[in-house]
Amino acid sequence: MGRTLASKKAIVAELKETLDKTQMTLVIDYQGLTVAEMTDLRRRLRPTGAVCKVTKNTLMSLAIRDNPAWQPMERFLKGANAFVLIRDDLPGAVKAYQEFQKATKKTELRGAVMEGQALDEQGIKAVLDLPPKEVLMAKVAGMLKMLPTQLATALHAVPTQLATGINEVPASLGRAIQAVAQQKEAAGS
Repeated sequence: MGRTLASKKAIVAELKETLDKTQMTLVIDYQGLTVAEMTDLRRRLRPTGAVCKVTKNTLMSLAIRDNPAWQPMERFLKGANAFVLIRDDLPGAVKAYQEFQKATKKTELRGAVMEGQALDEQGIKAVLDLPPKEVLMAKVAGMLKMLPTQLATALHAVPTQLATGINEVPASLGRAIQAVAQQKEAAGS
């Protein structure tokens, strides 16, 4: 017996709400997994804050239709898919999935979507190699904070060096005149 239109709309609404809180979605071919194996995958993902949803591609397609950030997922919506929706701990969730995949050897990663970009396995690895967003933002903030200080130091150094140079001119001129006078005395004696 099929689902009612109301239940399908509820599923699409729930998917949209979950996607709004998601940073990255992994699309995996779960064909051949038993209920116990799916339960194991969900159990492994739970500590990372990620969830694994199994839904029809048409319902996921409806959920992403009006959201440009998730529309690249459309290319992965073929066959029997499960969706790993990762909220916070990207490295932890991907690692949990990879360990599950290695243990079962039954799933295949079709791809992932993050911030409007479709990613293959190499793209996922590149994202995971980046420092966390908070660390990057702290580095940028630190650089922006240092910039006015460095600028002020540089601007302060210019007049100080200029004044030192101007003060040095008479002293250097005096030493030069004294040296010339000593040469004339030595030549005249």
